[in-house]
Amino acid sequence: MLPKGRIFLIIALFVAFASQKVTAQDDAEFRMEIGGGLGTSFYLGDVNSSLYKNQRLAATALWRYLFDHHNVLKLQMNYGGVKGNGEANNDFMPQNPNSGTASPTPYLYSFSGSVIDLNCMYELNFWPYGYYGGYMGYKRLTPFLQLGIGTTYATASKKMSLNIPIGFGVKYRLAKRLNLSFDWAMHFGLSDNIDNLEDPKGITSEAFKNKDSYCTTMLTLTYSFAPICPNCNKAD
Repeated sequence: MLPKGRIFLIIALFVAFASQKVTAQDDAEFRMEIGGGLGTSFYLGDVNSSLYKNQRLAATALWRYLFDHHNVLKLQMNYGGVKGNGEANNDFMPQNPNSGTASPTPYLYSFSGSVIDLNCMYELNFWPYGYYGGYMGYKRLTPFLQLGIGTTYATASKKMSLNIPIGFGVKYRLAKRLNLSFDWAMHFGLSDNIDNLEDPKGITSEAFKNKDSYCTTMLTLTYSFAPICPNCNKAD
């Protein structure tokens, strides 16, 4: 029978070895993230020209694919409320644009609806994003820029259109597998039908001119999975 001193030594060595193995495996970086979040949205168009006016509740679901610690592909689906009030905005139209007939009095148009979109975006992290610093110099906090293309369905007009999302954000690695992000994006529309008003003032539409847009501001929480090297630091 082994002396108690040797037993304690063996146990201590085993615990130290096991802890080292677990830590080494936990050090592994992950290729993907999935999660969701909540925030606000507002629309800019014919019956609202002010930033952050008529904000509504918004929600998002997202998936990220990390090429490395700087470059990220993101698929994101958003649901956001949008609202416009021509009277509150002092925006008087000379006719009912949907009637096709002139009106002797100014037409005050208001609407309330939502947008549902699906976007494919590229994110650029300013600093190498990761949980462990060490000699690699990973940062748990980093700002990022984002740019992409997406499609939007507007419930007010029951039409779909393309949008170009451009924005920025900040990420923070809460834990090995948990990420908290602040995400701001302006979705520049390529049509004028989010509010169900198609060129009501007869202004020629070109590129982003006279088009409806909307903005989303989100706070998201994602879970990291799919280790880049799942067999690293494991015994053969």
